[in-house]
Amino acid sequence: MKTNKFFITCLFILIIITGCRENEREKSSIMFSLKDDLNVTVNFEKHPSKIICLAPSLTEMIYKIKYDEYLIGNTLYCNYPEDAQNKSKVGDMLTIDFEKIISLKPDLILISVEGNNKSAYEKLIELGFKTFVSNPRNYEGIKKTYLDLGKITGREKESEAQVNEWQNIVNDIVSKSDSLKSKTVMFLISINPLMLAGKHTFINEYISFCGFKNITDDLEMNYPVFSREEVLKRNPDYIVFANSGAMAIEQIANSYPEWKNINAVKNNNIISVDADMYLRPGPRFVPALQDFFKKTRYPFLSE
Repeated sequence: MKTNKFFITCLFILIIITGCRENEREKSSIMFSLKDDLNVTVNFEKHPSKIICLAPSLTEMIYKIKYDEYLIGNTLYCNYPEDAQNKSKVGDMLTIDFEKIISLKPDLILISVEGNNKSAYEKLIELGFKTFVSNPRNYEGIKKTYLDLGKITGREKESEAQVNEWQNIVNDIVSKSDSLKSKTVMFLISINPLMLAGKHTFINEYISFCGFKNITDDLEMNYPVFSREEVLKRNPDYIVFANSGAMAIEQIANSYPEWKNINAVKNNNIISVDADMYLRPGPRFVPALQDFFKKTRYPFLSE
């Protein structure tokens, strides 16, 4: 009898110890946790090996961080670098092919607030996919996303080195711009309607870092729509248009007859820029900034 009681006691203790060890294993299996831009804590047991990106900017970051061999899917708009076009397409950002995503069995989906919609995000959560949300509203936000991806992919040192390099370039441009006379800029997102980049966008930092003033800096909207008369009234010194190849500089100048009286048109300060390069909050922000600085300060070098 005593032997049985002793055996039962030992077995009970063994079960408790085993349970504690299992709990410890579960805790230690989590390598790290990271808060995304929705302030949601995401746990990572390992570095992901099957990633899907639902925004071009995120695809570009994965390539820049040299983790593209683990990128198994992206959107129809993910066209840079060229190899990104060869990845499986799971939609066009707003319309997601959930069946395709299920078939690819990703262990991480990177999603953007700016380009993707809430219902798509909620559906992915409902399907049980691990998601990490990016929402860079400015240059600091772009750096944060890049450093987050460095952590997620195990490329921390590389991402930190890249961010330091970017910062040196930004600091140099800002310091050179401080001593230059400030002028006003209108950054056109679209010509019809007249949609402009507002002061709360990362696009505005091309303007501010180069020492200029955005003509929308008194407005709170991210992308305000102006009337032709309002543009005439604010009289920008530069007009910048994110051109996807559909509209030449001459067409911008001649879009509205009264614009011939705007300083930018009179002084031939209409600048066409690469839409994909400038409008994506990704790793090409700094090259775009360098391009903007060169085109506004040294236009003869851009010809």
